[in-house]
Amino acid sequence: MTDVTSAKSSRRPHHWRRDLIELAALFTAVVVADTIAKTVVRGADGPYMLVFSAIALVATAAFHTWWARRHSHAPPHGHPGGSGPTPLPAATDTRTGEAPSRESASREAGPVETTLWRMRTTVRDTPGSLAALCTALAHQGVDILTLQTHPLAEGTVDEFLLRAPARLQASELTREIAGAGGTHTWIERADAHDLVDTPTRLLGLATRTALDAAELPLALRQLLGRCSIHSLPAVSLTGRPTGETAPVEGSLEETVMRLRDPNGGVITIERPYLPFTPTEFARARALVELDARLGPRIPRSQDVLTLPEGNEITVRRADQRDLVAARAMHDRCSARTLGLRYHGPVGDADRYLDHLLSPRYGRTLAVQTTSGRLVALGHLLWDGDETEVALMVEDDWQRRGIGSELLGRLVAMAVEAGCESVYAVTQSSNTGMVAAMRALNLPLDYQIEEGTLVITARLSSAQTRSRLPLGER
Repeated sequence: MTDVTSAKSSRRPHHWRRDLIELAALFTAVVVADTIAKTVVRGADGPYMLVFSAIALVATAAFHTWWARRHSHAPPHGHPGGSGPTPLPAATDTRTGEAPSRESASREAGPVETTLWRMRTTVRDTPGSLAALCTALAHQGVDILTLQTHPLAEGTVDEFLLRAPARLQASELTREIAGAGGTHTWIERADAHDLVDTPTRLLGLATRTALDAAELPLALRQLLGRCSIHSLPAVSLTGRPTGETAPVEGSLEETVMRLRDPNGGVITIERPYLPFTPTEFARARALVELDARLGPRIPRSQDVLTLPEGNEITVRRADQRDLVAARAMHDRCSARTLGLRYHGPVGDADRYLDHLLSPRYGRTLAVQTTSGRLVALGHLLWDGDETEVALMVEDDWQRRGIGSELLGRLVAMAVEAGCESVYAVTQSSNTGMVAAMRALNLPLDYQIEEGTLVITARLSSAQTRSRLPLGER
């Protein structure tokens, strides 16, 4: 079908007007030739007239040849001389109409090593301001992968995900952006996880929050980048009001965001190095409102394990609905076990356990027997930028590997949450906790102060040991 169409389009059209003109020219040539012949025969200047006629004939033939070639090679429709748009040369950028820069020419010549950057800058809210930024980035061979705009009362914050040549340093990018009108520029390295578009990322965070109430602090941290998140209860562990309140709609002050906690109290988010935008505030508030509407929830999956002596235990997630069972376990524990766990006497176990079991402050794993009795608790607690692990095993169930099993699972959860380290606060005489931390086979740091031992394990997904059955540890 294509060949037939091409053949038809290449056939020269036949016009009757051109034939009529050629016929008229023929008759004119005959008349002129007859006149010249009579003049040559009758006049004295006949030879000269004959020479002049020959010259005129040669000139006419040359003109006719040039004219015929021009029209026989005329470009088709859409090319120069036709009625369509004129195409640009092959070496011209079809988007700008300009010759490609040296950076783009080098990209066409071969693959170039690149680096991903996240960059945020503030520009004036005027036409052409964003175009100036894009032009400055293009001159450096930088590809814009994603762009978000955060309108402000004065100006606009533009957030980019960039793929830049590896040779280009952050200082050079910042200097180029400043020359294009950008101010308060912030830039950091990005990775492949940032390639997900913003709507997809927000839906993923909302899904995680909907499935597990303990995911809210982690979702907020992933949404807002590097920041410190503190959940402050309305009532302290001693039962006194803390005075921490926030407006129903929350509040935003530059680098500090305060949101009302659905469980009472305030969620405070701080990011000293970069002010929050109203768009980020609205997104964070939407996640908190989603958490409030869904109420208490944790995944109800559980693992059944067999201890070396043959007893079966179940490891599962726990929350405030396990408060009664956790309090009963505390009542069965000795004063020494309680003292090693809480570094002193427990004045009000109910309030303390209610805080520990709240998904707002972390995740809790519970171990129960086949009869349903709770015999051990393991806590992974969000502490601002840091993460704490804590264990408690009932006296009759100690020295059976339950503590090591819980600790290994808590560390795996910390790695999954993106934590860089976990720490445990215990007494130097608590040899069981020290042995469990050492069994992780992770780099450990020790700090001792007035009999209190702080052990910090530096995490890495590559260093974390694979999960083994309890009896093989």
